[in-house]
Amino acid sequence: MTTPVLAVEGLDVEFPSYGEAPVRALHGLDLSIGEQEIVGLVGESGSGKTTLARAIMQLVPPPGRISQGSVSFEGRDLSKLDEEQLRTLRGRAMSMVIANPRSELNPLLTVGQQIGNILKYHTGCKGRELRERVIEMLKEVRIPDPERRYDAFPHELSGGMAQRVVMAIALICNPRLVISDDATSGLDVTVQAQVLELLKRLAERHRTAMLFITRDIGITAHFCDRVAIIYGGEIMEIATRARFFANPMHPYSVLLLAAFSHNPKLRSYWLKEGEAAAEARPAETGCPFAPRCVRVREHCRSVHPELRELEAGHHVRCHFPVERRA
Repeated sequence: MTTPVLAVEGLDVEFPSYGEAPVRALHGLDLSIGEQEIVGLVGESGSGKTTLARAIMQLVPPPGRISQGSVSFEGRDLSKLDEEQLRTLRGRAMSMVIANPRSELNPLLTVGQQIGNILKYHTGCKGRELRERVIEMLKEVRIPDPERRYDAFPHELSGGMAQRVVMAIALICNPRLVISDDATSGLDVTVQAQVLELLKRLAERHRTAMLFITRDIGITAHFCDRVAIIYGGEIMEIATRARFFANPMHPYSVLLLAAFSHNPKLRSYWLKEGEAAAEARPAETGCPFAPRCVRVREHCRSVHPELRELEAGHHVRCHFPVERRA
């Protein structure tokens, strides 16, 4: 069995809280990504998606910290590397695409300078060769008139074009792993579809593995090889794309899918009456989804469920998973 590009094992990330126990943003999280595999990580705001992305990059904002578990990249435990070694990895072997390109791009530097700086730092490339490689990458991300855009400033770009520049920065060194953190959420539907198709094509061309973080479960149906559902800092369900959409087993997964339905009765059936979804917090014991689950039983409130393999490659964290009727 080949070593996965990324292996997250038993990961806990916590943030101190004054006068109270630390808040655990991630709890015992396990996730692996194989070579050239695209894994979609789906969850609502506050579920721990961005915290996981930062933990993988070893960039958990202080005073937060990784309190337990490990993150391994190509078999190397990243927690054992010093800051200089991590800087060498970030941008070259591991890179990240964020949702707001305006905050990522420096308004005082041209597009060419910003992409070129990454290439120069990691490869030593400079001069005419650097310019040619940057322009070639601008062509790959389908930016029109790349020679002119090379000297453009970020404020001269549309939102979709700025997102493509961020993608170029992430891919210029042919990384082994790319993390896309809700990278298309701020784009309109047409541009979003174009960027997603482009991102997938570039990942295939450069043989890049990808963790694709999103709040839109519909995107994963067309874009990802596997789908992982996260809630309360834990993986609730993970399966291949075909298995997941053919037979979702966790009540939260079904709720996410029901949210796309135009049938109010179906949506209300999977959302527990009397619970304010935005205010519901994971239980201190038992299943974190218990306060919102329509299938909750007393056992769910007292015993924490394990992530079990119910079918080949299909893992579910639920005491009473949804069974599909024949």
